[in-house]
Parts: sequence; structure tokens; C-alpha cells
Amino acid sequence: MPYACFKLDVTDHIAHIRFSRPEKMNSFIPEFWRELPEAVDEISDNARARVIVLSAEGKHFTSGMDISVFMQGALDADPTNREIAAEAFRHKVKSLQRTFSALENARQPVLAAIQGGAIGAGVDLATACDCRYASADAFFCVYETAIGMTADVGTFPRLMRLIPEGWARQMAYTAERLPAAKARDIGLVNEVFETHEALLAGVMEIAGRIAAHAPLAVTGCKAMANYARDHSTADALDYIALWNAAMLSGEVIKESYVAKTEKRAPAYGELKAKKTGP
Repeated sequence: MPYACFKLDVTDHIAHIRFSRPEKMNSFIPEFWRELPEAVDEISDNARARVIVLSAEGKHFTSGMDISVFMQGALDADPTNREIAAEAFRHKVKSLQRTFSALENARQPVLAAIQGGAIGAGVDLATACDCRYASADAFFCVYETAIGMTADVGTFPRLMRLIPEGWARQMAYTAERLPAAKARDIGLVNEVFETHEALLAGVMEIAGRIAAHAPLAVTGCKAMANYARDHSTADALDYIALWNAAMLSGEVIKESYVAKTEKRAPAYGELKAKKTGP
């Protein structure tokens, strides 16, 4: 289906979502907040791909939340009733937060190819991805502080886990631009590529390597990584034991070894689509 904010294609088990409003710096208009989780959930639920790549057309990855989002619905609620307006605002923000949580909750790994600026909500989105890669001209900016608000769509709970706390605080307090090289040095991005073209080619190559593995093994890795991040070591060890007790496939392991000995690509089954009815 066509989308207002991005293009989607699936090739060789890789779902590629390309932000396609370069003339507006790929700002996140109201449609974006609905369309992105719909697309990601559909890919995840129906096992349409083994990995998801996010990239952007134009000079910048995204300038973040479009001003039109602030002008719609609960964000312009009746100011004469402070409590009702505050509750409506909270409800609206939670719906925006769910957009990026869809990336974290997807069964497939999500890779972000970031060029130019990832500003404001762009940082929220990037931190919800599994891995981030950048072009040499990329930069990250928690810009909300500079316009009189506190970032609220995911920056703090995710950024604080990805980079040293002092750097996360400095980015938020100052709204400064963190360049790609520094982002790599402190662990926000995995790798920096010299050009936009090299960035996308490099990320697609990594996506291809992921897609070549057994889908159930890869989705298990993501599930375990997320669980281990949020739980104690003891709980995570118990969970991986339970996961493999239920999910480990002798046939997949056998196929992996046989394919290696026969010097061919292994033939894996796909994840099952989510059932929508009884």
C-alpha cells in the first residue's frame, strides 16, 4: 500500500523503509505516527521479511516531529481546564511513544542508516532500533530542550542505556549536535561510512548477512537481547533456557551444518504469520 511519509519494498528477505519527504527534511507529520507502526507491525506479524532497514532520501535522516503534530488533537486541548488538557496530552504522547516501540517490539532486527541530521524525535526513533549506522556528515541532536520542552517519545529510557550517562545528559541539557565520529566513539552508532551511498550499501550488506541466518535464531537473539537488557542475569539465563527448550529446532541446526558441508546456502523456513482470527 502507498504511504504518505515513506516508501516500502521487500527484497531478498529485507524490508526497506525509506523516508521520502526530503523537501521537508523528512519531518514526522501526523500521518507518520500512524503509518510507521502499521507498516512495521504488518512486517513483523506476517513475517514478510527477516530484517528491517530504515533509511532516508535527501540530505537529512529527519528533522524530527513536524510542527503540525503540535497543532492537532490533544496537543491543542482546551487550556481552560488544566487537568483535562494534561490528561489528553499524556494520552497523545503515549500514542506517539507506541510508534517507536513498534520498532523495538518487532520480531525482526531493525537497522537504521542515518545520514545528515537525526534531530529531536529522530533520536527517539534511532534509539529504538537494534543497530545504528551513520554517514560521516551525520549528527544527533536532542533538540527538544532548545524549544522549551523535555524529550518525551523515548530518548531518555533508551539513550541512557546506549551511551555513557554523562554524554546522554550533556546531549539533553545542551541540545548540542553530536557528530557521527563521536557517536561511534561512545557507542551510539556501530560504524561510520564516508558517504550516503556507502552508508546504504554497507547497511544493506549487513542486513543481507542477518537475513541469511535462520529466522527463528535471529528473532530469538532479539528477544533475548531485549529481555536481558531489562532483567537480572539470573532471570535472563532462566529465560534463554526456557526459550531454547521450546524453540530450538534440530532440523534447522542440521540444515545449517549440511549446507556448510555442501557449500550452499541453507534453506530455512520462515517465521509463522500471526493469526488474526480463531
